[in-house]
Amino acid sequence: MRILLIHQYFLEKNDGGGSRFNEMTKSWAAQGHQVTVLAGMVHYATGKKEERYKGKFVFKDENFYENVDVIRCHVSESYNSSFLGRLWAYFSFVFSSIYAGLFKVKAKHDVILVTSPPLFVGITAYVLSLLKRLPFVFEVRDLWPESAIDTGVLKNKLIIKFAYWFEDFIYKKAKLINVLTPAFRTKLIEKGVPGDKIIFIPNAADFSLAETVQADFDALAFKKGLGLEDKFVITYVGAHGVANHLIQLLDAAELLKDTKIVFQLIGSGMRKDQLIEEKNNRSLDNVIFREPVAKAEVFKYILSSDMGASVLKKVDTFKTIYSNKTFDYMSCKKPTLLAIDGVSRELIEEADCGIYVEPENASAIAQGIRQIMANEKRLLEMGINGYHHAKINFDRTVLATRYLEYIKTIMK
Repeated sequence: MRILLIHQYFLEKNDGGGSRFNEMTKSWAAQGHQVTVLAGMVHYATGKKEERYKGKFVFKDENFYENVDVIRCHVSESYNSSFLGRLWAYFSFVFSSIYAGLFKVKAKHDVILVTSPPLFVGITAYVLSLLKRLPFVFEVRDLWPESAIDTGVLKNKLIIKFAYWFEDFIYKKAKLINVLTPAFRTKLIEKGVPGDKIIFIPNAADFSLAETVQADFDALAFKKGLGLEDKFVITYVGAHGVANHLIQLLDAAELLKDTKIVFQLIGSGMRKDQLIEEKNNRSLDNVIFREPVAKAEVFKYILSSDMGASVLKKVDTFKTIYSNKTFDYMSCKKPTLLAIDGVSRELIEEADCGIYVEPENASAIAQGIRQIMANEKRLLEMGINGYHHAKINFDRTVLATRYLEYIKTIMK
């Protein structure tokens, strides 16, 4: 099978961020399938371009992985400057990816797969599907525009109206719609999408990488090397943006100064500088910020921690999502500190692999940590529970194969 994937935020090699499709494409390629990716040049968290992309409209990175070619398309670096800047970044990718899809993709494909947000990548998918006469699958990784509205990113009524209209349009034109959580399926059916058009391939745990790292890794020595051997370390890995609302962890850290708890925040994003300034203003020695690291290195930090943290802003839309990073914690046998209500909470409680604390409630977060940190046996138990639950339900290799089986049903 030859798949044309449209993914504005497809990561660079060894990037420590959410690597759903980096790992998925490697799984497909290992099965003998050919994948071409139309990706953006700007990193989703930093809003910056690598030097090699600057001054270029299209950059071809052939054989990015074996059987996977990546074509990087221009995205405006105004992404993190303002709302209008972000909107222009979205549409600059639409224009450049349509151009690349028409004039830079030489191979013929069997199907188009597009993943959002941003919702507007659907424009590229629709145009290319018409001109190349190919069916397309639309994936919903986040309910957009709802999430943008709830977090205050999207306020313009005209653009909101257009976004809802386009969402309805693209759902009608897609042959299949993949959702990442059961709640997304419910929401789409409420919007009028036929249930038999919706499939469910959620985020997954990367067991192969976690187990490879763990095979010859001394977690205690690594923790000691960080100067944290006598600390109870809670690690957060991911974006430091508006939606993540990491200030709540700093608020909790302020209430936990009398303990051996340390919050370790790894990643980047538009709010990181403000968070570092806040940490310094409050003299929070129990908060450590680290720059993004390669995926294999991320697992080293998780494996040498006591818990992993998954947190988001307290808005209703986020009750419908699974957090990517939770699956990484599960694959590393680490319990999760979860400050996200809804389906993520249901997952944690069903798997019995962590504790739920009310989002944006610093007292509740601090209290939950105090209660669990002293129970070493329970922490170990929850970590193992999460590993086994993810192994049964969220193994990336199994889900990648299942995704292909669905795709085959719509091919001409």
